Amino acid sequence: MSEDQDPAVTFTVEPLAKRHKRDGFSCGAEALDRYLKIQANQDKRRRFAAPYVAVTDNNIVIAYYALSSFRIDQPDLPEEERKKLPGYPDVPATLLGRLAVDQKYRGQGIGEHMLLDALKRSNDLSCEIASYAVVVDAKDDMANAFYQHFNFLQFPGTPNRLYLPMKHVAKLF
Repeated sequence: MSEDQDPAVTFTVEPLAKRHKRDGFSCGAEALDRYLKIQANQDKRRRFAAPYVAVTDNNIVIAYYALSSFRIDQPDLPEEERKKLPGYPDVPATLLGRLAVDQKYRGQGIGEHMLLDALKRSNDLSCEIASYAVVVDAKDDMANAFYQHFNFLQFPGTPNRLYLPMKHVAKLF
């Protein structure tokens, strides 16, 4: 752990609320920081995304992700997978967007915790609103490797778009 990192921290994951302190959040990617500080609350109000935050006991946001509905064009899936699906042109899915951890809290397993929280939430909701898979768009090779470590599969022809079939997510829980 570098000297600018905080020691292990306790946190809870909850839906984004006004009381959450987002101003100091910095994950090192300006677009992700800006989304949390400016756009996430608007997306929540408009029901475009459901942002969830990891917060310390004094409501400081140390990580976040957002969930939203999504669709996969069936031809985008691997052929062996398409053979098992009904003939609908689109497949319902859940988009896991913008998972980010504040730089001060990296290396403590918070990203993994947030991913598992998002997958559990997605799995639980898929019983009420159908979802075939969780889809992510990895922002770079490091993020791509992170998701592949958790058995996400690449879409053919789109290396930074990955998915994890809900049947595999369900096995985790």
